[in-house]
Amino acid sequence: MTDFSIGLFGIGALFVLMVLRMPVGMAMLTVGFFGTWMLNGFRSANALMVTETFSQVSNYSLTVIPLFILMGNIASVAGFSRGLYEAAFAWVGRLPGGLASASVLGCAAFSAVSGSSVATAVTIGRVALPEMARFNYSSGLATGAIAAGGTLGFLIPPSTGFVIYAILTEQSIGQLFMSGILPGLLLAGLFILTVTLISLRNPEAGPRGAHVPLKERMAAALRAAPLLTVIIVSIGGIYLGVFTPVEAAGIGAGLVLILALFTRKLTPSTAWRAVSDTVSTTAMLYLIIIGAAVLNPFLSMTQLPSMLGEAMTSAGLGPYGVLFLVVVAYLILGMFMDGLAMLVVTVPIFYPIMMSMGFDPIWFGVVAVIMIEMGMITPPVGMNVFVVKSIAGDVPMATIFRGVLPFWFAMGFCLLLLVLFPQIALFIPQAMF
Repeated sequence: MTDFSIGLFGIGALFVLMVLRMPVGMAMLTVGFFGTWMLNGFRSANALMVTETFSQVSNYSLTVIPLFILMGNIASVAGFSRGLYEAAFAWVGRLPGGLASASVLGCAAFSAVSGSSVATAVTIGRVALPEMARFNYSSGLATGAIAAGGTLGFLIPPSTGFVIYAILTEQSIGQLFMSGILPGLLLAGLFILTVTLISLRNPEAGPRGAHVPLKERMAAALRAAPLLTVIIVSIGGIYLGVFTPVEAAGIGAGLVLILALFTRKLTPSTAWRAVSDTVSTTAMLYLIIIGAAVLNPFLSMTQLPSMLGEAMTSAGLGPYGVLFLVVVAYLILGMFMDGLAMLVVTVPIFYPIMMSMGFDPIWFGVVAVIMIEMGMITPPVGMNVFVVKSIAGDVPMATIFRGVLPFWFAMGFCLLLLVLFPQIALFIPQAMF
């Protein structure tokens, strides 16, 4: 059995283990360990697992993950998300589909705190879905806007997707964070445009809200200002070079904690829930990172990534032809794989291929994250669709999938714009560094 055949068998075993509901990180760890054992013996496999586990757990840069997760969890349990949503509704509620547009804006703002698509969809969905139901919004538009808006948590910094991509590719977390700002704002704008077009075509799907006087709009903005200030300080500090992403995460978490204590919105029970959620989520992400660190050397030993790269290069498709194949592969994988699983499995294979084609590594990180976002709302898996279903239990799954379809096409259009105009993703990182 050749090394390449062992690599293919390992990838197949990885998919089987994930289908059998084994945790993603444990599945990668298992395949990487036993695959290395088959190729180089037990001692080599054991040494790889021990050294990589210690290396990843002791990686200072990874402390950005629990700090930003804690920041988002405190903001969620303290109810700050409602202030963001109310401020967004006060300013855009008068537009066609205003409540749905406000939900997208709320998701975009909360994404800059949480860094998680699931947390964003759950937090804003709990606030926004009852309001849209009260104003007789179409179930498809309401749930679709929340499911799609929630995916912004994977793109707008601080994104856990960018952190894991940075670890896998040894790129700068700060540059990746900055590269997600303009594409994130562009995608949020395209979502709002999608809501507006749907509501203009069918006014009953997204009726306009009542006019809100300027004084009340300013008051709503002031109520959301403290959390928005935390976002500006933490992300703006990275941009200005005042502090590193890890320091920004610590400052952001500290400021949100002080804000929650000062406003007396943090009780012992909610504080415990925020901390326990942070610990469980961090443990899951660390296990994924450790699993990827053990799997990737195994794949390199089998020459699987390099041989696939040579096959794509020799096919004569050119850089954009190869990019098209990668996009198609992501679309197919998104139908049945979780977003984080797709990221850690595909990046070690696709990243060397994209670099050999001359693409920018930061730009490809943004493209990969958007493709994974599309997978989050693609049937039959569509993680964010299931999250929204857990909140809107009376809405059929088919209705939610139909509701997210226009937003899926908006994501595709955003991806096309990034391919045509790479500077959308690269302008801020290049201006910084």
